[in-house]
Amino acid sequence: MKRRIVSRDKLAFNLISYTVITLVALICLLPFLMILSGSLTDEAYLAQHGYSLFPMQFSLDAYRIALRNPGTILNAYGVTICLTLAGTVLGLFLSSMTAYVLQRKDFAWRNYFAYYIFFTTLFSGGLVPWYILMINLGMKNNYLSMLVPGLFNVFNIIILRTFMSGIPSAITESAKIDGAGDFAIFVKLMLPLSGPALVTIGLFIALAYWNEWYNAMLFISKSEMYPLQFYLYNLINSMQAKNTLMMGSGTQMEQLPEETIKLAMTVIVMGPIFLLYPFLQKYFVKGITIGSVKG
Repeated sequence: MKRRIVSRDKLAFNLISYTVITLVALICLLPFLMILSGSLTDEAYLAQHGYSLFPMQFSLDAYRIALRNPGTILNAYGVTICLTLAGTVLGLFLSSMTAYVLQRKDFAWRNYFAYYIFFTTLFSGGLVPWYILMINLGMKNNYLSMLVPGLFNVFNIIILRTFMSGIPSAITESAKIDGAGDFAIFVKLMLPLSGPALVTIGLFIALAYWNEWYNAMLFISKSEMYPLQFYLYNLINSMQAKNTLMMGSGTQMEQLPEETIKLAMTVIVMGPIFLLYPFLQKYFVKGITIGSVKG
């Protein structure tokens, strides 16, 4: 009898839990469905009736305009993909190496270096000195201007250092007894053991590079070097300028769909990340929880 009561309680708990989780998941999915529906809706109908879960007046005008130059947008996609891959790999390697050094208790100067790194989160030199420095380093119309600034992030280093400090020191000490050097210990032991944290930080870095547009706005003037986000930003601005010019001149022409094309561009930009995230979610949750409670 007791076993049957326990099983019923567990069944009721599971039923309530899955129901609540399903409702929360649907609520979280709702904005994405509305964005997709809005991107497939006629501009005039959207302005008159607002958003809906399903496109009531189907139209592909926004996607036709966004993809009217497939070669240009594919080039922007290529720049963003290469930038994301290179930035994620280099950023993970440099951040994890810094975190490994800062968590080593036998490094006498680790507190001073940690203070020097963390101090940059409170104060910075400002935009103008940084811009002058980047220009003097030859970063104008250079892919490095979009790659280098994002390689180091203090928040990522903090998470990785906290995670690595939870790895037993006996592992590294036994490796030293066997004759392994510091770099070998870092590559062959610390990186594999820090897998969940690396995946979490890698997702952070990849999202930052995927959404990169600010540095491109400052340092990139050649259209063939535009990343995806900055290309779409310029496309929206040009459409708004054309509509404003037509309205000011009194030209009788159909206005370009501003709102629906914004939604269509959102779908185009977030597609790869939206499809990739479910496969990394378990590592993301594990890395955040472990890195936040230890140390």
